[in-house]
Amino acid sequence: MTASLFAPEGGWRVRILDLSADSADNVLEIVSGFPTLMQANAFARRYVRDSVERCRLPGATPNEVLEAWFAFGEDAELVDEDEQGWRSANELHDFAARPGEEEERDWRALDPRRHDSVDMSEDGAGES
Repeated sequence: MTASLFAPEGGWRVRILDLSADSADNVLEIVSGFPTLMQANAFARRYVRDSVERCRLPGATPNEVLEAWFAFGEDAELVDEDEQGWRSANELHDFAARPGEEEERDWRALDPRRHDSVDMSEDGAGES
């Protein structure tokens, strides 16, 4: 099955999973409104990259970083997507072995919700 070039109604969606949760599905939230598959994939990748870094302790081995992430981290995956969706399993070992740069972790820059908190004044200047 091939992914559509067009976003589904409401945009692509990314599911955030809390790995420390005891619930059956571990869904923390669903972030929707990504205009492209590429942006949704990049958001998911950066989100997981940031989560791995938040679980990294100074001097931890890659295996210790993975253990901490699986116990306390957050995963991200595309909702309703087939083989075109980014999967953390494909890069998780690399993330644990090599600390991420700031840009690799900046999922907020791609978050479609960042526009929801902008209040437009009458002169058109945004305030957040």
